[in-house]
Amino acid sequence: VWNRDINYPSLYWPAVRGDRFLSVSRFDYQELLHNSSFCLVPRGRRLGSFRFLEALQAACIPVLLSNGWELPFSEIIDWSKAAVIGDERLLLQVPSITRSVDHDKILALRQQTQFLWDAYFSSVAKIVLTTLEIIQDRINSHISRNKLMWNSLPGGLYILPQFSTDAAVFPFYYSSLGKSPSQEFTAVIQAVTPLQSQLQPIVKLVIAVAKSKFCAQIIVLWNCDKPLPPKSKWPSTTVPITVIEGERKTMSSRFFPHEVILTDAVLSLDEDSVLSTNEVDFAFIVWHSFPDRIVGYPARSHYWDGSKSRWGYTSKWTNEYSMVLTGAAFYHRYYHYLYTHYLPTSLLTMVDQMANCEDILMNFLVSAVTKLPPIKVTQKKQYKETMMQQGSKTSRWADPDHFSQRQTCMNSFSGWFGFMPLLHSQMRLDPVLFKDQVSILRKKYRDIERL
Repeated sequence: VWNRDINYPSLYWPAVRGDRFLSVSRFDYQELLHNSSFCLVPRGRRLGSFRFLEALQAACIPVLLSNGWELPFSEIIDWSKAAVIGDERLLLQVPSITRSVDHDKILALRQQTQFLWDAYFSSVAKIVLTTLEIIQDRINSHISRNKLMWNSLPGGLYILPQFSTDAAVFPFYYSSLGKSPSQEFTAVIQAVTPLQSQLQPIVKLVIAVAKSKFCAQIIVLWNCDKPLPPKSKWPSTTVPITVIEGERKTMSSRFFPHEVILTDAVLSLDEDSVLSTNEVDFAFIVWHSFPDRIVGYPARSHYWDGSKSRWGYTSKWTNEYSMVLTGAAFYHRYYHYLYTHYLPTSLLTMVDQMANCEDILMNFLVSAVTKLPPIKVTQKKQYKETMMQQGSKTSRWADPDHFSQRQTCMNSFSGWFGFMPLLHSQMRLDPVLFKDQVSILRKKYRDIERL
């Protein structure tokens, strides 16, 4: 790419597209950048050049011609995965070097330029934060991020080394490390109403979840104002039940990273969720293939309201969704730690004061980290928020302000993130032979179709 830092009398540094060199004088500069596979980045008045960042932003592979240039953040970034580093003394070899790069390698290099730009260079705030995090890793070298964490999605800024320095315990690196998450999950049930009868939904829920062959333990977060019920009130199960009484009894406390949660997978449940053992097992199997995503049942969506110039929230049943509510969903336990220690106190306080939107905030967080939508699995048609159906006065679903609060949350959250991280999806995963006209005996998850 032509370098304006140098006064070239009648010479243009071209961008390379395929086997052709294109003169910048004949094309719009930004269009040329975005349409080129390689961009020459010679030295300017100094070793470096702002053309380097322009190339990254445009997903154009930088071809560096500046011997001795220490590239930005080279302490943690492997630039060989995103740039071609040439020798400015051998300028005439550049065309043959770029032609020798195969198409798959070009795609990988361009994808890496986009990742690095978005993760570390797309704003002054990210540049400053990356600098501070590198300094922190130097100081606390015993709890620092390795190069895999810095050079692959979601990037070092979303990896909190205080959680672990072992990449294998995060949900993002299983495939690159040849590993997979554990075959068990921990169910975490949010309890906000007194336990007075064995016929209450929470009791039926505990029994159904405990029957899952993948369930390791059940944790009940007692956020009810009434005292803890005696152990005899809880059903007898083959898996341990641990009741944790919340100190503050806030909505955000359901995502606190309790040390007793040892499994990779967490099944987050509202006390009034109605799920069968088959539904639990199938959702866990799906999550096991997508451990970095939220996988579950009740789905919601967002939309842009042009008349009000703001984001809207909808619970209408359509073929498209962008959120899976955490009242019945699987996700990786790392998101508990990230929710508690990464998000600002202002957002957590907002959620706790309204006693609302904690599920939306978790969806915002996971989508911002993964750049992917959640995954919805087969859902029984008669699903409704049980507390709304029952007309309970204590239910937040019965609160007329509940929906308007969620609209407000959508815009406050997108304001802090600086963009709308939620992504729409039309994918729903069903069991094999689901609804097929074959004998029910041939189907593994038979109960799902009977619901």
